[in-house]
Amino acid sequence: MELEKLQAIIAEVLQTNAESVSIDMSFYDDLGADSLELFQIVMGVESEFDIVIDEDTAASINTVEDLYKLIAAG
Repeated sequence: MELEKLQAIIAEVLQTNAESVSIDMSFYDDLGADSLELFQIVMGVESEFDIVIDEDTAASINTVEDLYKLIAAG
């Protein structure tokens, strides 16, 4: 369930299809996100899942899986 919500947030920000977003993708290399788009994704995740991701942690996010693990850790 969380993965589908995460995919929807990513797809909305990057204007792509949620089904095309897989957990092993890199935000920068595979999805073509820039730092502002990743920031928007992180903000969306914080809002949707009611979690706080600090700046240092956010800077270390490179893949969809990285962000998914933060959601799972809640």
